[in-house]
Amino acid sequence: MTANGTTANDRITVAVLGPGGIGGLLAALLSRAGHRVICLAGDETAKALRTTGIRVRSGLFGDFTAEVEADTELREPVDACLITVKATALDTALTRVPPKVLGDALVVPFLNGVEHPRPLRARYGADRVAPAVIRVESTRVAAGEIQHASPFAEIDLTGDAVPDDRLDALARTLGSAGPTTRVLPDETAALWAKMSFLAPFALLTTRHALPLGGVRTVHREELTSLVEETAAVSRACGGPADPAQALARYDAFLPGTKSSMQRDAEAGRPLELDAIGGALLRAAEEHGVATPVTARLVGELREAGH
Repeated sequence: MTANGTTANDRITVAVLGPGGIGGLLAALLSRAGHRVICLAGDETAKALRTTGIRVRSGLFGDFTAEVEADTELREPVDACLITVKATALDTALTRVPPKVLGDALVVPFLNGVEHPRPLRARYGADRVAPAVIRVESTRVAAGEIQHASPFAEIDLTGDAVPDDRLDALARTLGSAGPTTRVLPDETAALWAKMSFLAPFALLTTRHALPLGGVRTVHREELTSLVEETAAVSRACGGPADPAQALARYDAFLPGTKSSMQRDAEAGRPLELDAIGGALLRAAEEHGVATPVTARLVGELREAGH
């Protein structure tokens, strides 16, 4: 039995595709809890992880170093594969996880947006894809070095076609490793709850190059309109819709909070604009929902070269 109470019967093997801010934190926590972890990344990152492991600095989980295995491609079956790359890198990254090698593993994408489950199911099987939503602020500051800044780490695990016992077992594994984890019965509601909050936050902070505090004061009217549009699309898709609650959540965040899309723009990295803004517009068109503010913002960001 490990220090965290994991027995040999509880121990599972987990692949983590993309050991960045989210993947690196989860990989380290799972390893510390006694599970076997195989990180999948490029040559340089894989070599660094094999040499030094993953170092985590966290007020919630403490500062620690966890040993992990690392490779450029999955070469054996695992129990679960966490997909923690950005949407912009998904197609290329999936070549590291051949379906024939994966075995009967659950595929757990921690991706922004609402469209990614469909292609993953086409590739790996409908009953094996369990989308997850994570609420955490965690950053990869160097290969194998993770800074977890938020006083929380919360995971919602779902998957309409996945057997309940498999979801529950994985939730117990993730929860015992550290993050507060729950299983939600409605996949659409879970994904759109995240999308409804993320889209206005990401689009406006990136478009105006302002943290959330500036957006919710200087561009309050625009924020309100975008929240209402996003809620209308979510409602049409079968998800939750509460604009007042969304605005209250934005108001509760620290004024210096930035979205990951804004950070990507500042660093010159590709943006998840299509996975967030594009997906929102496609869903709006499908259901006949007017989204003029969203369309303008997405258009302006695209015109700016994003």
